[in-house]
Amino acid sequence: MTFYPTEKLALFIDGANFYSQAKALGFDIDYRKLLDEFRRRGVLIRAYYYTAIVEGDDYSPIKPLVDWLDYNGFSLVTKTARKFTDAQGRDRWRGDMDVEIAVGMMEMAEKADHLVLFSGDGDFRAVVESVQRKGVRVSVVSTVKSQPPMISDDLRRQADHFIDLADLGDVIGRPSRAPSHRGGGGGYDNRTRAEIEAEDEL
Repeated sequence: MTFYPTEKLALFIDGANFYSQAKALGFDIDYRKLLDEFRRRGVLIRAYYYTAIVEGDDYSPIKPLVDWLDYNGFSLVTKTARKFTDAQGRDRWRGDMDVEIAVGMMEMAEKADHLVLFSGDGDFRAVVESVQRKGVRVSVVSTVKSQPPMISDDLRRQADHFIDLADLGDVIGRPSRAPSHRGGGGGYDNRTRAEIEAEDEL
């Protein structure tokens, strides 16, 4: 799909899902480069990043990334991750942002020409279809080059265009590294336990 220089773009990044995709492909995301890339493709009016945050931790490992994104052109949408105990008695955290992303896409469909969804979650198929009925084009960024593929077939079919994250690796990626606790543009491997343990249902 062509990105037209004059079309208004909005990005919707499902933090947990997007992190899992990049990890499966063996690189980290350089969010400054990501923003620059889509500014080149059109008139970028908003870039949303969605993530759940575990409250009560002495140190939240995703905090440096969230702070950096907030100061560098992204609109942050966060909520508190919910703690639960799994069948083996282990503490886990759930931080599903599907509703928030869907609402954001529906609202932005009134203002943008082209929405770019960074997620492979099949639950978004219905909202993508709804947005398309409003005359808005939707591209989905995920990957079929991981094992297993991380894009729902239903979502891929519904999208106007599918962009494999692996094909963007040289443009918006950097080699994987150990988790960093620095602020600024680094530390892209940081994430909440909700993101680490997210079980994305395609």
